[in-house]
Amino acid sequence: MMMCQNTARNIEIKAKIHDVNAVIKKVAEVCKMEMEVIEQCDTFFKTENGRLKLREFKDGSGELIYYDRPDVDGPKLSSYSKSSVTNTTSLKSVLQMALGVKGLVKKKRLLWLFNQTRIHVDEVEGLGFFFGT
Repeated sequence: MMMCQNTARNIEIKAKIHDVNAVIKKVAEVCKMEMEVIEQCDTFFKTENGRLKLREFKDGSGELIYYDRPDVDGPKLSSYSKSSVTNTTSLKSVLQMALGVKGLVKKKRLLWLFNQTRIHVDEVEGLGFFFGT
């Protein structure tokens, strides 16, 4: 079962981190809250327009996320829509058959909230550490 949410927009910033401990310390100081640790696996599917990914969490739940953003350096406007998914295995199988898989990204995300901004440090398997909002 999927529950649709409205289309939303955000400004996305991502940057490679060279000193992850210093970044985590600074973010924790600014946010003054406990971080949430989220392990997730994103499967990206082939699409004509935008990007489509199925994000799977350890508990078996997930999100199907469609988003569109320019392929440029620096901050970028991202428009997205997402649906909660209770059976990721079945949906992933259907999407693989229908669209084909473009790639897979496994990561451990450290997440903080600062006012309305989500701040995260991701440890991406095979790629290293990244800061993002």
